[in-house]
Amino acid sequence: MFVLIGCSATPVIQDKINGVSFVSSRDTLVQSHIEPVLKIKASHAAIMPFAFVRDQNNPELIFNTERQWYGERYQGARQYIEALHANKIKVMLKPHIWIWKGVFTGDMQMNAEEEWGIFEQSYETYILLYAALAEETNVEIFCIGTELYNFTNARKAFWEQLIKKVRGVYTGKITYAENWDKVDKVTFWSQLDYIGADAYFPVSELETPAISDAKVGWKNHKQLLLTLSKKHNKPILFTEFGYRSADYAGKEPWASDRHEGKMNAEAQSNLYEAVFEEFWDEPWFAGGFVWKWFHNHERAVLEENNRFTPQGKPAAEVLKKWYSRM
Repeated sequence: MFVLIGCSATPVIQDKINGVSFVSSRDTLVQSHIEPVLKIKASHAAIMPFAFVRDQNNPELIFNTERQWYGERYQGARQYIEALHANKIKVMLKPHIWIWKGVFTGDMQMNAEEEWGIFEQSYETYILLYAALAEETNVEIFCIGTELYNFTNARKAFWEQLIKKVRGVYTGKITYAENWDKVDKVTFWSQLDYIGADAYFPVSELETPAISDAKVGWKNHKQLLLTLSKKHNKPILFTEFGYRSADYAGKEPWASDRHEGKMNAEAQSNLYEAVFEEFWDEPWFAGGFVWKWFHNHERAVLEENNRFTPQGKPAAEVLKKWYSRM
């Protein structure tokens, strides 16, 4: 929970959100998938149903179809939520759009007013479907969109009315997840409960940054986030944060290409530690959801890789240490 103090003060957070971002899978979520989340003392998990478009200019939004993986559609999201809640893990329901061939969603831009109208109608249907699910399942946080800056910037009136409609069906806390480089440009933060940042801020150009180096790299970004929190009197929530276990992981933390290379677990672990040391004791910081966590923990642990998951790596111990504090 958090308390708002005055129109220009920062909000004070009483309970940190210690979260993981659960990757949607083909399978149902069973207890053996949840036990590793409990072991690192996570209090929250993000569940991410998906919608798809062919390209960034295509207004046809496809979602909740049998062609999707179980965890990506409505039935799977419900089952994941119920399984997590049965273990007293709180949930952020966070719908995502995927553009085929991995084109960045922030670049979505329709070519004509008619196309915007088609897209907005389908997007509203998509979001309200999951807002209703969030209400029915007592989800603690609902995210109304993920990394959609061109859409939010070009169609401000649509987002204003969408927020009102979501409030009409969902009574919990609401956020929106904006990419790190546009988080200070969103116009509707004052209408939400959290300022949501997908926090892939560049913090170091070193191959293996020390904790101290990464903390220095956070200085300007942290000030930007504090200023944003004060401006809107809202807490900052890292709707995503994380690093690859790879060389130069702090240089372009958003890079998710499947490049080959050795695993650098020390870089990932140090970058995690820097995030926690810089943010987790700040009263205006709500917490965050580490990117990303696979349901099949045993398989994730056995795969030596340089990707984002902390599973089976020293970064998982950093998570456990900090998540155990709250």
